Amino acid sequence: MSFVRVLRRPFERVGILLRAGAVAGLVAGGSLAGAVAAEAMDIEPVVSPGGIHAWLVHDDSVPIVAVNFAFKGGGSAQDPVGKEGLANLLSTLLDEGAADLDSEAYQKKLADLAIKLGFDAGRDSFSGSMQTLAANTPAAFDLLRLALTETRFDAEPISRMKAQIVSGLRDDAQNPGAVSNRLFAKTLFPEHPYGRPGDGTVESVEAIKADDLKAFKARIFARDNLYVGVVGAIDAKTLGALLDKTFGGLPAKADLTPVPDVVPVTGAEATRAMPTAQAILRFGLPGLKRADPDFIPAYVMNHILGGGTFTSWLFREVREKRGLTYGVETYLLAYDHAGVLAGGLATRPDKAAEAMKVIDGELHRMATDGPSAEELAAAKRFLIGSYPLRFDSSSAIAGQLLGIQLDGLGIDYVNKRNGLIEAVTLDDVKRVAKRLLDHGAPTVVSVTPPKG
Repeated sequence: MSFVRVLRRPFERVGILLRAGAVAGLVAGGSLAGAVAAEAMDIEPVVSPGGIHAWLVHDDSVPIVAVNFAFKGGGSAQDPVGKEGLANLLSTLLDEGAADLDSEAYQKKLADLAIKLGFDAGRDSFSGSMQTLAANTPAAFDLLRLALTETRFDAEPISRMKAQIVSGLRDDAQNPGAVSNRLFAKTLFPEHPYGRPGDGTVESVEAIKADDLKAFKARIFARDNLYVGVVGAIDAKTLGALLDKTFGGLPAKADLTPVPDVVPVTGAEATRAMPTAQAILRFGLPGLKRADPDFIPAYVMNHILGGGTFTSWLFREVREKRGLTYGVETYLLAYDHAGVLAGGLATRPDKAAEAMKVIDGELHRMATDGPSAEELAAAKRFLIGSYPLRFDSSSAIAGQLLGIQLDGLGIDYVNKRNGLIEAVTLDDVKRVAKRLLDHGAPTVVSVTPPKG
């Protein structure tokens, strides 16, 4: 996964919508009848006879089943030096042939049964999603089992997927936004796996062999780092049996390379010159891990500062008052081994310094003064009112179940979350603003046109 994709992932993850050929009208939305209210969901913990854990929301109102799963700790941070992009390449190959089905035959099976199957390599986890019509649930789980346990790694799909990735990397090298995101990661996290490109480089991807893919999968896919969220027309007993059949053949324990905790660099500057009409700026400060008690107050504070788009301080000061950009934002990145408060914008090259000066001023004002009571109340109303939108489809709910597990928030988090937001006080926001914003200059990277 590229850093830009990781960068924009919200801390409360959202699942992937389903596409299914002739039944796209039913399955693409995957919506539960009237959409399940977050507070009304009955999340059932399921333990298979073989000891595999999952969370289930059983609902028969739409005849589909959505599954999201992940192997925690198994993302691109596990890529060996010189083989960056290994996890990402693996994510493209799991549905390119398994057991006695070559790539074409495997894909035809998925299409014939209207099954959507996909995989993704993040920084800290390797995840997958599957959506199927309820009538095809056993076949869908069996195809997933084959993908995870009997991947073929034939030469032709490996060559084809490597070529696609390399082509994308060469395109990214000419894309100022992609260049700025890679430079930002490298500058924030020098000499750390988070600073290396998740999609790899042309050289590292071309260096990956079939044996590298097999070894990575053998180390990462295991039962002890597996998390599963399931939503739809399936009961706990049926799910338990399918969990054992699908995942029971995986190793008991993953063999993960330890990833050290790291604090993002502050006060650093890096610039890359390339043909571009605008200067693209990224800035970052140390943030919080998800387990930090101050994370929810920081989430509310960030919404007021730069996360609320049209209502945020930065939008008002940088765009509305001065016309320096079309958009500016900040966001929290909660990795397993680091936290970042990051932001970015694009502006005229001759206005870049002015834009950053205004942003620095707003960071300082938030750290010293904090927001008003009215601004806090408005932020809480928005964050509480918009939360149900994260549960508008079966696949979205399955994604939320998985994300809550990966973040270690507890099975009651859905019912507690809005109360946690409502409980945030003005003193909480001012305290966390001072904690995050009052300790040095941010790291700033820019991609700008060559001088002259």
